[in-house]
Amino acid sequence: MSTTETSPPAVAAATPAPAPAAPRVRRPRPQVMSVTPAAAERVKALIDGRGKPTAGIRIGVRTKGCSGMSYTLEFADAQQPMDEVVETGGVKLLIDPKASLFLIGTEMDYVEEKLKSGFVFTNPNEKGRCGCGESFHV
Repeated sequence: MSTTETSPPAVAAATPAPAPAAPRVRRPRPQVMSVTPAAAERVKALIDGRGKPTAGIRIGVRTKGCSGMSYTLEFADAQQPMDEVVETGGVKLLIDPKASLFLIGTEMDYVEEKLKSGFVFTNPNEKGRCGCGESFHV
């Protein structure tokens, strides 16, 4: 006597196909850095005094000084595709993509004192600065 096994017939799934998920709502991305009104006014004066079309001021970080890194500012003739853009007080700051991680949470200010004036960066990522204040490290 031979026994043959038969498999039960396939049963169609009775569950409906899942509905497509609603698109994720992205929260607005915070700006990389903030700018005080004094710094915005000084940047605006620098751009106005340049005398040629300018896309904004490019802010970056480069290896320099006794602590390792320093901030750089230069006129930008055009915005690059990967630049982070900070628009405030009627000015546009273009953040170099290589510097973004070092600048998160930084506040840019402009200070005028009796013997010096310039941009001051208050960066919560800094672990230390050199004695002259020209460079920092994270």
